[in-house]
Amino acid sequence: MTATMTDTPPPAAPKADAQDSGSGRSVGRILTIIAAALVLVAVVRIITGANQLTSDGQVSAALGLAVPIGLAGLAGLWSERSGVVNIGLEGMMILGTFGAGWIGWQSNPWLGLLCGIGFGVLGGLVHAVATITFGVDHIVSGVAVNLLALGITQYLAKIFFSEGKPAEAGGNPKQSPPVDSLPDISVPGLSSGLQSVENHHWFLVSDIAGILGGLVTNLSVVTLFAVLLFVGSWWLLWRTSFGLRLRSCGENPIAAESLGVNVYKYKYAAVAVSGGLAGLGGAFLALVTSHTYLEGQTGGRGYIGLAAMIFGNWRPGGLAMGAGLFGYSDALQLRNGGETVHALLLLLVVLLAGLAGWKLYRKAHWQGGTCLIVAALVLAWYLFTDEVPSDFVGATPYVVTLLVLSLSAQRLRMPKADGMRYRKGQGK
Repeated sequence: MTATMTDTPPPAAPKADAQDSGSGRSVGRILTIIAAALVLVAVVRIITGANQLTSDGQVSAALGLAVPIGLAGLAGLWSERSGVVNIGLEGMMILGTFGAGWIGWQSNPWLGLLCGIGFGVLGGLVHAVATITFGVDHIVSGVAVNLLALGITQYLAKIFFSEGKPAEAGGNPKQSPPVDSLPDISVPGLSSGLQSVENHHWFLVSDIAGILGGLVTNLSVVTLFAVLLFVGSWWLLWRTSFGLRLRSCGENPIAAESLGVNVYKYKYAAVAVSGGLAGLGGAFLALVTSHTYLEGQTGGRGYIGLAAMIFGNWRPGGLAMGAGLFGYSDALQLRNGGETVHALLLLLVVLLAGLAGWKLYRKAHWQGGTCLIVAALVLAWYLFTDEVPSDFVGATPYVVTLLVLSLSAQRLRMPKADGMRYRKGQGK
């Protein structure tokens, strides 16, 4: 623990050309992965006849489910890049759902959106005071925030949504009255044209049309805002001096302090932003997904967001891919049931076989052999069944979460000082 926290100054910032070339390679790698995944899914669709795999409805639903997970993961990224582990994301999302549902019903959804962000910021500040100022263990504080948020929202819901006029308007102790909808955006003409191409079920062409159609049809303004937040977070954290200082607090706070960085200030700012992003994810659930606050609405998305952040190696691009994967698997089981999820078994066989080949090539014989055995078992499951049992279908997003984390664990590199207790002047 203490070996990583020395008084050695952090390495100098990379030169601009080195950063640009590294970013170019990273973008190229991501685009290659996306293209390979698209071709693979198109092949599976042709073989299995599961045309819903790349339909515009499937993509639109996946995007709606991926946004709150992605915002939760982005919240965790901000916090952990400053060195503060934020297990309390689930609680901050719960606060966001309640704030958005409560104020959105009393006034309008735009104020509800702002209130959801504000409630999340409050949760983040509670976590920041406990961990940064008082040095409470980050995991203990995060669990406490989750429990506190759940209890507070349940208590307030009984007061505001179940007495007098609110109950007559459709509220009850577990649900707020309905909230007005936020506007959606569609591209006129393009949506119908893409749907026409999709309906021909051509290899790859129809798949691309279905995906693009899902991205330009009934798109919430909050979704567009979330995309801008991902791009803005990447630019701010990796292309500005503010981001360099914030990330240095998560790598070596003692060295950062020796260079004049106010570590407490940057940690507080990062955790507050983290709470606001998690609150925005909760507000999305209350205002866009269901148009009302519901008890238990987050459904563990804060924890899945953390998994997406880890899968993305604490970077926005990988995080977005992880959130999209989890949202896609969730939408698949909600919209299509066991038959379409059954088609994914074939996709899983191909991925496991490819991973086995890579491990064997790297001379990791034990891991490669294990992947081959699992691939053979999954292939047998696919060949000798016609549908996945309903109980397993409901667990698809969580199974995907476990598989992704287990397969990506060996390439992860978390911030060196993540989760460590820091005190001002401790390096002197």
